[in-house]
This record gives sequence, C-alpha cells and structure tokens, in this order.
Amino acid sequence: MQFLTGVARSVFASPLLLVLSLFGALLLYISAVVVYRLTLHPLAKYPGPRLAAITDIYLAIYAYRGSRHLEYHRCHALYGPIVRLGPNHLSINTATALKTIYGFRANVKKADFYEAFPANKATVNVHSSIDKQQHARKRRVLSHAFSDQAIKSLEKYILANVRTACRMLGESGSGEKIRGDQGGWNDQWNVANWCNWLVFDIMGDLVFGKAFGMLESPVNRFAVDLVGNAAHRHLICGTHLTIHKWHLDKILFRKIAAQRGQYMQYSKGQAMERTKMQDVDRKDFFYYLLNAKDPETGLGFNMNELWGESNLLIIAGSDTTSTAMAGTFFYLAHNATVLQKLSNELRETFFDVEEIVSGPKLSGCSYLRACIDESMRMTPPVAGALPREVLTGGIDIDGHRIPAGINVGVPHYAIHHNSDYYPRPFDYVPERWLSDPAANPLHANLADAHSAYCPFSIGPRGCIGKGLAYVELSVTIARVLFLYDLRLAPGTTLGAGRMGLEVGRTRSTEYQIEDRFASMKDGPMLQFRARTQA
Repeated sequence: MQFLTGVARSVFASPLLLVLSLFGALLLYISAVVVYRLTLHPLAKYPGPRLAAITDIYLAIYAYRGSRHLEYHRCHALYGPIVRLGPNHLSINTATALKTIYGFRANVKKADFYEAFPANKATVNVHSSIDKQQHARKRRVLSHAFSDQAIKSLEKYILANVRTACRMLGESGSGEKIRGDQGGWNDQWNVANWCNWLVFDIMGDLVFGKAFGMLESPVNRFAVDLVGNAAHRHLICGTHLTIHKWHLDKILFRKIAAQRGQYMQYSKGQAMERTKMQDVDRKDFFYYLLNAKDPETGLGFNMNELWGESNLLIIAGSDTTSTAMAGTFFYLAHNATVLQKLSNELRETFFDVEEIVSGPKLSGCSYLRACIDESMRMTPPVAGALPREVLTGGIDIDGHRIPAGINVGVPHYAIHHNSDYYPRPFDYVPERWLSDPAANPLHANLADAHSAYCPFSIGPRGCIGKGLAYVELSVTIARVLFLYDLRLAPGTTLGAGRMGLEVGRTRSTEYQIEDRFASMKDGPMLQFRARTQA
C-alpha cells in the first residue's frame, strides 16, 4: 500500500509524468471506443466507410463542404441499400424504409441532430421540437395558417410579388456580363438570385406583413446569405453535436456562426415590427400565429414562440422553394423539347396572364406539375437524410431489426436517383409523372416513382408548407413562360455553378447545389424576351 502511495506521489510530483499519464489514459480510452465501434457495436455488421463507423467527423466534413447528399449517394452506390454513415447512424435507400421510418405509426422520434436547430434560446419551433406532444401542439396551431382557405386568401400577396418579378424580366437584366442582342433578348439574369429575391419577398409579405424589397433594391439582399449560413451552421453542428454543445463553431466556423447570430437578430426585429401592425384585415401568417389556438389546450404561441415560428417560416419557406424554382428553370433551359411542350400547354390553356392563379385551370396543367416534380426529384431542395432515433422496442426495416437508440434516415437525393424506382435516374424526364400510358414511356414504374418521392418528406413531420410551395412554383413558372421565351445566355457555362471534379459534380446537365440542410445554388444564366406570338 505504501509502495502504491509512493508511486502516485511521484507521478503527481512530476508535471511531465502527469501529462504522459493522462495522455496514455486518453489514448487507451479512444482505442477502446474505436475497437468497440468497429467490432461490438450493434451496427458493426453493416457496411460503410470505416472512418464513418468511428466518428461523426466523417459526415460533418461533407456537411461543411456542402456535399453531404453526394456522399450519401456515393456510399449507397458502393455499399448497397443500407449503409453505416456514423457510429450510430444508418442510411437506408429504399421506399419501404421511407414509409417505415417517417410514416404515422413509426416507432421513432426526431434525432438529437435537431438539438442544433433551436428557434432561439428560450424555445424550439415546429421543426426543431423533438418531443412528439410538443410538436403536435405547435403543428395544430400552425395548421390554421397553412389551410387551403388561408393560402387562397394570401394569394393576392403572392401574385403582387410575382407581377413585380415578371415585370423586371421584361425591363432589363441583372447587370451581368452578357448583353441583349437584336433578337429581342434582354440582358442575362442569374436566375438563382432572381428566385431567391422573389421567394424572400413573398415570405416577407406573408410572415412579417411586408416584402423585404429584394427584387427592386439591394438593401436587404444580405439576408439571403445570412439564412444560408444559419442553416449551414445547424447542419454541421447537428451532424457532430459536440461542436454544438461545446460551441466550437464559434472557433472552427467563426463567419458561419456570426452570420447565424446576425440573422437571428434580424428576424427578431422583423417579428417585433409585425406585432405592432394594426391592419386587422391583413390575415397573413403572423395573423394566424397571433390568433390561432390549439383546439385541445386552448393555448396559442407566446412571444418567443412567435419569433421562433416566424424565423422558421422564412428559412424553411425561402431556400427550399427558390431552389425548386431555379432548378426547374435550369432543366427547362437544358431541355428544349420539354420547354416547348410546357410553353405550348400554358399558352393554349390561358389567354391572359391574369388568368394564371391557383385553381382547377392551373391544376389541370399536368405537364407543368410533372416538370416541377421532376426538377425536385433531380435536385431535391433538402437533399440529405432527416435522422430519426429508434424508440424503445426497436423497429424492423427491410428485414433488419434495428434496436432502440439508433439513428436512421433515408437520404432524399440518393433515393431520388435510385434506378429501382427511377429508370434513367440522371435524365430529366417529366413524362415519368404522367398518368397517361401513351404519354409516359416509363408508366410501368409510375407507382414505384410515387412510392420513393419525398422532396417534402412524408408523414406527421412532413413539410406543412407543401401546398404553399406548389402555389408559388406553379404560378411563377406558368406566368414567366406565358409572358416570355427563355434561353441559356450565349457563351456562358451550362449554368451548373457548383460543378467541379468532386464525385457527383461532373454532370453538366444536372443542377448542382450545396447541401446546407436547405440548399445554396448558383445559376443558370438565362436571357428572356417577350414571347413570340403565333
């Protein structure tokens, strides 16, 4: 006993020996963790990158690069339908897994990943709430704002912004390099910017009672980058929660972390201004947030919740819809036959641009919906997996028994390019969504295509704004193509602004995005001219 005491005293008497002892203990602990995760962990039998099985740093690196969705797809192509992409994370690339994980009776909850998505320090919003009962209450309140009747009543605000955006396409370009020519083509537009500004203006109008004015003035355009960086910070920190819990993002990603803070302050200021508005006739989203009550509890939202939900609406309703819109214009510009077919459908259906509003006539334009759906299949605005934690009792997925505590998910980009459901997965084929067998060469796969389609996710946590997004997309694209012809600006690259040598970024006819949970994008560079009359 005296001998051991003497050894301990000698160790602690020497700082060097103490450091070496602590380092040795740490090394031993890390080695034990590595061995356990590779051999004894419940997921040790599943294939995947060895480094991913050891640490979440693997996927966090791709989250930082903006190519997490591409790594999901690459790994499924290499390892098969079920892949281990984290020490505790399984990615599964099947339609049955999609239903099992995200369906209404799934024995799962949102994973701890969402701890990095707080609405603010005081509360969580409908997106970041992990507790099922808490989420259900928030969603019931929000459902009033997103009912078909509410969206129809708000359409006048959507149309006002779309009119402004369409008028601008006819007046000039965005000051880029390519100038118009004698054929009537206007200066070129970076359509990603145009879509961002339009959708942000719409969401500002619907959430805060006034458009941000991005279409006509550069003053508030900085908010686009703030929102993108806020989402990027959440994705990186959610992928590796240690970064979030220890606030390491403020050291490792100082610019991203700082801009996230700036956006939170900006959105709080906008929310505070909206609460002061006295226009009782303006039934926008904030009106419904202020006045809606949970039918079960009789409770509405407090001020922190109002800020949290309005903050979410701007982030979730802007990057996603603008990406789907810009992606659709990209694919139309790269597929002349599709562009002509869609233009004909719209110009033969409507006789005046002001007829183009939500309703049966616009909904009857089946090829328009097919083009939008195919764009979101090719380039889903939320491209990665939405992780869910398996609850007590486990879950069966495709014949695999997954125990409680494991995180599972289906990556949208990967399943949307799974040839089991989508033959010719990297070809833009809107016809694959048509119900008429004579018009759809891939009709035999139509049911499979629908079973794997998830740009808005599915189930009880699916996107509550899906109906609004389709209204914005349909009305905008239809009005632009009714009023204008469009083409790729001569001499520009094919508009895939984030192309490169990275795996998955070499296809010039695919609209490239950065996966920041939502998406960042660039291009295409297009020119517009007033439509040629027959």
